[in-house]
Amino acid sequence: MSKTKTIFFCQNCGNQSPKWVGKCPVCNEWNTYAEEIIDKQEEKLKEKRGYAVKKNETVKPVPITQVQELEMQRIDTLDTELNRVLGGGIVLGSLVLIGGEPGIGKSTLMLQLALQLKGKKVLYVTGEESDRQIKLRAERIGINNELCFLLTETNTQQIFKQAEELAPDVLVIDSIQTLHTVYVESTPGSVSQVRECTAELMRFAKESAIPVFLIGHITKDGMIAGPKVLEHIVDTVLQFEGDRNYTYRILRTTKNRFGSTSEMGIYEMVGEGLRSVLNPSEILITQRDENLSGIAIAAMVEGMRPFLVETQALVTPAFYGTPQRSSTGFDVRRMNMLLAVLEKRAGFRFGTKDVFLNIAGGLRVEDPAIDLGVMAALCSSYNDIAIPSKYAFAAEVGLSGEVRAVSRVEQRIAEADKLGFEKIYISKFNQKIDAKRFNLEVVYISRVQQLMEELFG
Repeated sequence: MSKTKTIFFCQNCGNQSPKWVGKCPVCNEWNTYAEEIIDKQEEKLKEKRGYAVKKNETVKPVPITQVQELEMQRIDTLDTELNRVLGGGIVLGSLVLIGGEPGIGKSTLMLQLALQLKGKKVLYVTGEESDRQIKLRAERIGINNELCFLLTETNTQQIFKQAEELAPDVLVIDSIQTLHTVYVESTPGSVSQVRECTAELMRFAKESAIPVFLIGHITKDGMIAGPKVLEHIVDTVLQFEGDRNYTYRILRTTKNRFGSTSEMGIYEMVGEGLRSVLNPSEILITQRDENLSGIAIAAMVEGMRPFLVETQALVTPAFYGTPQRSSTGFDVRRMNMLLAVLEKRAGFRFGTKDVFLNIAGGLRVEDPAIDLGVMAALCSSYNDIAIPSKYAFAAEVGLSGEVRAVSRVEQRIAEADKLGFEKIYISKFNQKIDAKRFNLEVVYISRVQQLMEELFG
């Protein structure tokens, strides 16, 4: 009997080491190495798995001009938000990885997908819950589908056997950390098990043209648990995020070989499951009876979707020494930069003020086009003068105080026009647009000082 061999894997990035080390030299994380049993007989394993390349078989290079183009077939999920982040639907033979915090709604989202696909066989494999638990969630969702089949199994070989007999149109795995394969001698959830199970599912998806959805856990840093190689193996990586204090959930695309990587879908968690939010501008703008200082509406774009967000600012004198700087949903370093621009170029004195900034609705924004809206909210709170609720802002601000143009400004203006806004402030370098076809007034500005004079005189 051959001697058992072990190797140490980094649980964070998947790096290998022949011995235990305290700090990973690749990801610089501490105490992440774990010992796992390995088998070096790779050729024997390949013969067992049935994908070994024959010795006489040779693969020749083919000119790219001779490669035949195939029409990409997609399955409509009947979910507008999921279709958007996937690039138009589920691509046949694709492998999709969905990550998110525990209890955020990953299993609910995938079960809704399985129940909504009418006329398609869906095999829902669960290694974390029983059939009865899944049935209770399905009853709460309120959708019945006789073609949705449940399987409580964690052995990949048994899953492939049942999938070959059932021949489903879509396969859902909940979750990848619970699966194990007989070809790796380690516990489920370990780096080697997760990596090998994902590789087997990838081969299954490509050979059978059955799309596979994998649900994955995330680490304390918000990254998908397991080695980074997982994100390289799969075709699409979706991040399901949200705040427990809010009912809204955001589905982001961080990798997509079949579409854009900047798309975002918004859901609302209700008693019957997840509801698609078709008009996010209405939920991200607070309804109020009177105009209040420190509030400005900014027009942003996420992927192909424009919508309006409410920026809330509070500026107060600092009575406890060092002024506080706090931001929720917006990069605090960029907020400090905008404060410095206002102090240098517009004459505002924020050095002795506590500044708090919040993006309403629990949304995290990275679009630089909301710079002008953030500045307007900060100055509104500083002067304690309210900005009319029907004013919107869409422009980036530079270090010299210039108001810079942003892309797809016509879509931003159209979204504000649709919601009944009366005026929108943009950069004068966006004057190429046809503003006459909109019902609202478009104001062009070039400097931050000009905006302050327009709003506060």
